[in-house]
Amino acid sequence: MKNMPNFILLLAVALALSACGAGAGQAVTAITVDMEEFMFTPTDFTVPAGQQITLNLENSGAIQHDFVILQAGAQVSIPFNEDDADKIYWQQVVEAGESLTVTFTAPAASGEYQVLCGVPGHMEAGMTATLTVVP
Repeated sequence: MKNMPNFILLLAVALALSACGAGAGQAVTAITVDMEEFMFTPTDFTVPAGQQITLNLENSGAIQHDFVILQAGAQVSIPFNEDDADKIYWQQVVEAGESLTVTFTAPAASGEYQVLCGVPGHMEAGMTATLTVVP
């Protein structure tokens, strides 16, 4: 029983570290993304194929942003516009200053998927990210 306080402290530290999220490249089923002019934070996400993913989108910017996941291998036009609609796998609009929690099913095929903001000019300004889907 003398070592019980050390065990409790060790357990508390382990739980705190696990709550910080997965490391780079580790697949998760919940993602929090900050959206602002003109970037996503973080810019890389890894998810398991075919799984339900919870996406917490926080628009801390002053204007609307759009979280668009393109289909595998899709190449979009510049500027990104309505001609690219058939290349979208999944999309969610978030108004300025708002936060949304939504879910989507990750693609079944492993690989890298481009993520971008579909608001005109935002992708071109560098508002992009990468969704990596692993088996």
